Amino acid sequence: MLETTEELAALQRLLDDSAAAAGPHMRDIITDDRRMDAGALAVRLQGMCLITVATVTADGRPLTGPFDGYFLHGSWWFSSGPEAVRIRHLKARPAVSATYLPGEELAVTVHGRAELFDLHGPECAELRQTMLDHYLPKQPGFQEWMEGLTGAFGVRVDARKLFTFSDSTQG
Repeated sequence: MLETTEELAALQRLLDDSAAAAGPHMRDIITDDRRMDAGALAVRLQGMCLITVATVTADGRPLTGPFDGYFLHGSWWFSSGPEAVRIRHLKARPAVSATYLPGEELAVTVHGRAELFDLHGPECAELRQTMLDHYLPKQPGFQEWMEGLTGAFGVRVDARKLFTFSDSTQG
């Protein structure tokens, strides 16, 4: 777990504020006993989590797709190449949503704005290391491949809303 005490406190405020602003239907489903607190969330979201990311096309249509997501310091991160459709969307329209949904027992959904960084820059050092930790045991050539990427982006979701659902009776 990489989160500091201050990051966990900020994450808990975001979770609490998001839950308080939720509509009645969502509050009926995601009751207080089904919400995760910041500490439990940070522990649960270790390593790579396959997330579905939604961006917005120029004509206002949503477009979703899978990404390797990493929860680092209380924020979702993912990466992609410079020619990726979703990167083009995020450059023009940074509104983004993402969901981690491994099964019926857990859902984590974030809505916010994308911040794009050079994948090889200092802002993405932990993202790169986390990616290496995940992929090097599976793909020995991954580091050379990643280092050879030019113009790739690391994307951090600046969360405006973050919702969790946890049901320990499932799965």
